[in-house]
Amino acid sequence: MSGVTLKNVVKKYGDVQVIHGIDLQVEDGEFCVFVGPSGCGKSTLLRMVAGLEETTAGQIGIGARDVTTLDPSQRGIAMVFQTYALYPHMTVRENMGFGLKMNGHPKAEIVEKVAEATRILKLEDYLDRKPAALSGGQRQRVSIGRAIVRGPEVFLFDEPLSNLDAELRVEMRVEIARLHKEIGATMIYVTHDQVEAMTLADKIVVLRKGVIEQVGAPMDLYRDPDNKFVAGFIGSPAMNFLDGVANNGAVSVPGMKTSFEGVIAPAYDGKKVTVGMRAEHLMVDPKGDTHTVEMTESLGGVSFVYLTGETGERIVIEERGDERSKAGSRVGVTIDKNRIYLFDTKTEYRIRG
Repeated sequence: MSGVTLKNVVKKYGDVQVIHGIDLQVEDGEFCVFVGPSGCGKSTLLRMVAGLEETTAGQIGIGARDVTTLDPSQRGIAMVFQTYALYPHMTVRENMGFGLKMNGHPKAEIVEKVAEATRILKLEDYLDRKPAALSGGQRQRVSIGRAIVRGPEVFLFDEPLSNLDAELRVEMRVEIARLHKEIGATMIYVTHDQVEAMTLADKIVVLRKGVIEQVGAPMDLYRDPDNKFVAGFIGSPAMNFLDGVANNGAVSVPGMKTSFEGVIAPAYDGKKVTVGMRAEHLMVDPKGDTHTVEMTESLGGVSFVYLTGETGERIVIEERGDERSKAGSRVGVTIDKNRIYLFDTKTEYRIRG
């Protein structure tokens, strides 16, 4: 197996630049997830690694090889797409071994590799079925099996679960995580779903408008975001943001009718700041009277309470326990000052210390 190196990688379509000088190191055996909103460049970047998109400038390396100008077949990669792209007239066994057959591999080798992929993906009971007789999750497992038999240096996944329903997505996330643990291959995975990113990744690359906003382990990005975009994108529900003003080391938050003392440097006095608060760090104060409960979304062991303030700001709070807030009631909101995040309103960069 091999790692992947990107050095100042650029992609242009005519005069339009969509990837802006990406530098990234994906270590050997690492599960790296590209995540970001639609149009951020994550699939384009993956396709450049695969050789399906030409690199305008910069260098792409797989292992010790410079593969920037190599054809996809020479790069040692296997790609799993959003669509299954299985041959409908072939059985599962034939679909998985077809690529090896076309490349002239011996029959005994094909049988051995298909058997190993079948074992890993638990497809033994489906080998003689055709795709029409399989569920969506089973078809995607066959597609992954077709990649496994090739024995690639790097696996590339382009939103492979987006066509599946919610239950199957959860099931396939577990399957892919188990697959990575078993074969230990380098994997790069593209998704717009930050839950997939958080549950699967060793390393997350957050992209926006063709630029890397932050790279790190899932919980590092969650607990220590560099800017407002990452803070709002990583985590479900998204972080709450309210307007604040700094003065004498304190930040006043009109939307909560409160002030946090000793949280910001004097250099910010008089400046507007953005205060970020995660739902699980906030608490409903039933004796307060600053917000109206619009809705309580009950998920069983946890609920999310949607509040609206007097000036129209909205806040989501995680609530646990047997007593849940009722729609229409008036409540207050509290939070420990050590749990807030501060951002420069103009630059959106995190204010630390």
